[in-house]
Amino acid sequence: MDKIWLNNKTVVITGASGGMGKGIAEKLIKEHGCTVIGIARSEEKMKKVVEELGPDADKFSYQLFDVSVEKNWTDFVDYLKENGIKPDILINNAGILPKFDRFQNYTVDYIEKAMNINFYSAVYSIHALLPILLESPTPAIINVCSSAALMTLAGTSVYSASKSALKSLTEALREELRGKCYVGIICPGFTKTDIFRNQESSDDKAQKALNMVSTSCDRMVKMIMRDVRHKRSLGVHGFDAGFMNYFGRITPVQGGRLFSNVMKISHLPLFDPVFKD
Repeated sequence: MDKIWLNNKTVVITGASGGMGKGIAEKLIKEHGCTVIGIARSEEKMKKVVEELGPDADKFSYQLFDVSVEKNWTDFVDYLKENGIKPDILINNAGILPKFDRFQNYTVDYIEKAMNINFYSAVYSIHALLPILLESPTPAIINVCSSAALMTLAGTSVYSASKSALKSLTEALREELRGKCYVGIICPGFTKTDIFRNQESSDDKAQKALNMVSTSCDRMVKMIMRDVRHKRSLGVHGFDAGFMNYFGRITPVQGGRLFSNVMKISHLPLFDPVFKD
């Protein structure tokens, strides 16, 4: 596989204002000379990305909009056409992690928000951008999913459902577009980013436990970039993701029960809403 197929491409990345999205954007720009259009909602964070890129800042631009609204994507396509911009690669990275809780404790509005950001944002972006992407000699769609799509644990019903939907969509697209477009899916485990901002527990014990099983953001980005460079169809990364992938395939029922029991006996406040009556 040609490892330099990424060089000098035009890339659209959602969730580019921080975490893995920001890291991927930086790698694409600095190591492959790509032109990156970042999508996010915080202009303050986007300006910081530009600042940190220093002399490479001219390779990065951004658009501010909510990725979970379909019209924003059709407007974005109009913007691309008006400015003669033809992206080669789409990376759907934006996502939220709902707090760990029992399904019945989530409101319908909260469930819809998670599904819209984690799943429908990718539906809208791919549907809107695919015709333009296919004009590229090297089109690609990479969806950043989650280990939660490999095995569903107690307290993750909504998150796992949204990420499982994204995984299934990507797998279908991979076959439908085989030979026409590279389609890849990445399933990271716990990563040290700000995705835990929606969790209500600030307990030091919980944070230390999460840090023990989490992969550093920089290391995760390096592994993701290795997948993309080699056009791998599936990337599963992180200690926890590896175990979830194995047990999810070999013994999904007992595996899910085992992991859920580990969460329960940990007595971490993070999981209290799931296991305390």
